[in-house]
Amino acid sequence: MPKYVIGIDQSTQGTKVLLFDGEGKIAYQVAENHKQYINDKGWVEHDPEEIWRNIKNLVGSAVEKIGLTGSDVAAVGISNQRETTLAWNGKTGKSIYPAIVWQCARGAKICDALDRKGFSTLVKERTGLPLSPYFSAAKAAWIMQNVPEAKRLADAGELCIGNIDSWMLHKLTGGKVFKTDYSNASRTQLFNIKSLKWDEEICELFNIPMNALPEPTFSDDFFGETDFDGIFESKVPVYSMLGDSHAALFGQGCHTAGLAKATYGTGSSIMMNTGEKFIYSPQGLATTIAYGTGKKIFYALEGNINYTGASITWLQNDLKLIESPGETEELSLKANPADKSYFVPAFTGLGAPYYLNDATGVFCGITRITGKNEMVRAVTDSIAYQIHAVVDLMEKIFDGELKSLKVDGGPTRNKYLMQFQADILNKPVEVPPIAELSAMGAAYCAGIAAGFYEKEKIFGNLSRHRYDPKMPSEKREKLLEGWKAAVKKSM
Repeated sequence: MPKYVIGIDQSTQGTKVLLFDGEGKIAYQVAENHKQYINDKGWVEHDPEEIWRNIKNLVGSAVEKIGLTGSDVAAVGISNQRETTLAWNGKTGKSIYPAIVWQCARGAKICDALDRKGFSTLVKERTGLPLSPYFSAAKAAWIMQNVPEAKRLADAGELCIGNIDSWMLHKLTGGKVFKTDYSNASRTQLFNIKSLKWDEEICELFNIPMNALPEPTFSDDFFGETDFDGIFESKVPVYSMLGDSHAALFGQGCHTAGLAKATYGTGSSIMMNTGEKFIYSPQGLATTIAYGTGKKIFYALEGNINYTGASITWLQNDLKLIESPGETEELSLKANPADKSYFVPAFTGLGAPYYLNDATGVFCGITRITGKNEMVRAVTDSIAYQIHAVVDLMEKIFDGELKSLKVDGGPTRNKYLMQFQADILNKPVEVPPIAELSAMGAAYCAGIAAGFYEKEKIFGNLSRHRYDPKMPSEKREKLLEGWKAAVKKSM
């Protein structure tokens, strides 16, 4: 009898492989980072071949360390960094250019040209997404314009363009399956989220050949079988694919309208389930497909922030102010309460709810008492301020008050940040006992689809630590006013 479900979380910084047992608990996990390629233009890329090697290495580690076999596995679930876009040869499975990471804004001129021609409203109404280089379409368009091999393969009908999920699936199935799920498709800015089809007119606007795009389907579909390129002696079924934020929403148990979560990663995604109701967001937020499960489509409002955890990485790797992310909690608590410095992490513009592509980073309010501790606290606080701005707008559009915010991701281990988040939101923040909600959501979705888990039972086991707001309202409002002033300085 199968013992586990494999959850693969392919994220911006690296890849994790986790085994979940019959009770939905983590039985084994292993991770490996991949290299970040950033040039002087601010372009951000990954080597997709390195990512594929890491996936195999990680599964191979489970085979070596615990004797995992194919017969032990009931299903595989995949969660992935979303708008990161790549192109490959459909016959050979070889990538023809590095993966262009979601943070990369090289497609800004493509979006600006379409905006000048008056296509922004059309794009937003059909895809739910504001016209932006953040999403896959502009990245794919850049590849079509600048990589000669893409045009040649497209003319021959051999080009594949997709996000990391469809690349992983193509590799996992030995080139037999080229699919994506509705959650990932909804992040491309090429997908009509009402008709559930690639939008022919929008694909033409971006000059993307529709025959190069993967087949979209439900998030809990049967996506084929894999032996991880010969690592297992027998093939195992892939039963779910979800964008990482969507997987976290599912894993958090946000299965009904009005429930919301925030995923703290390299960037952050704040997402609210709106049920089967499509709610158009006029500005600041995206309307997206939360996931498609049980043959139903669930929509969501979402705000995407470019730099949250990545700001902490900047403190560590570039400024050398900390040796590890875990230090931010202690240093923030030691900071002088009288310091009034703010940090706006607009390294490559600002994401939701501002969407200012030309904004630049700002450290302001610095005085003689501003030192290392205060700078670390300002960077840490910037995460909470950005999430507050998204939640505030989300409540107005949904026309309902959020009772609490469920959170996940590595930075949720920071007790200072979680308390400050609750204080600045003025609502409870709920943290689950594990941080790997994206992998868990994908694994639970796959396990339910495979009949290995019962949905009500598996989600009934979830428990959370709760942070309640303690900050006086006058102080909260004063801090928020200071943040808004700092954002204006970045414009």
